[in-house]
Amino acid sequence: QLCESESGYIWNSIIYTGKGTIFMEEYEHYGLSTKCVLTLIHELKNNGYLLTTDNFYTSPEVAEILLKYKTDVIGTVRGIRKELPAEFKILKLKKGEIKAFQKGKIMVLQWRDKKTLTMLSTIHNAELVSVESRKSTTKQKPKVVVDYNRSMGGVDKSDQCLSCYPSIRSRQRKYYKKIFRHLLDQAVWNAFVLYKKNGGDLKHVAFRMKLIERLCEEGSGLPSSKVPKSIENVARLTGRHFPSLVTSTGNKKYSARKCAVCCSKTNGNGKRVRRETRFECEVCNVGLCAAPCFQIYHTQSVF
Repeated sequence: QLCESESGYIWNSIIYTGKGTIFMEEYEHYGLSTKCVLTLIHELKNNGYLLTTDNFYTSPEVAEILLKYKTDVIGTVRGIRKELPAEFKILKLKKGEIKAFQKGKIMVLQWRDKKTLTMLSTIHNAELVSVESRKSTTKQKPKVVVDYNRSMGGVDKSDQCLSCYPSIRSRQRKYYKKIFRHLLDQAVWNAFVLYKKNGGDLKHVAFRMKLIERLCEEGSGLPSSKVPKSIENVARLTGRHFPSLVTSTGNKKYSARKCAVCCSKTNGNGKRVRRETRFECEVCNVGLCAAPCFQIYHTQSVF
């Protein structure tokens, strides 16, 4: 999955299906991690972007190829990569020590903090910078590590938000339905990111509820002429609703209730209209005239 680092906007993704996974034909001769990266970023080549990758996708091979396409890369590297200098596999650093190798624009660095971290970058050297730790003390860190931590959150951010409100059912067994629902979640997330970029002030969950409401209105065939002010009426616009007679109570032969639609309107004097009906919706627990109020109540957000 390829995301914009600041917002988490999902630019591209690949559905991994084992040997049947589809990559761009021109990259098929590369290894799995390399052709994943090149396929995902194909349309962004030669634009001067900086790609941040985790240790599965980072390698000197990927860096060399991306440099040809005017694309820089920064990422963590697995210490067992064959292309790494042999010295990295035998180094035993003490806490705070670093060791770096440079080949052209590609720099590979090892730094020991709580554990040994191996980094690769095409825009850094072994420069150290001062950073404030959690205990309000200053410590030295390689600049490549600091910049990586700042730019690696795009995929994490999108994954976190998608996992908060998944449309995928936990017991869904048919994989194609899971894929469809996941793609739907991605589309909704991207829509929310663009909404925020254009000055929107709704939070994520409110945005999703508003979207559901508007889709329900459009699907009903009777869209409201006004923009709905509330997101609390989604339930009455969905599901199965049927008119039924109001249950008789007391000594009355025929019981009645106020019609929710009629009583929401005013007459020429500005007073609320009072109209009773013998019909109701048991699901919504409101009185409604059989026609046209029953249909209006269940298809229009504002009436």
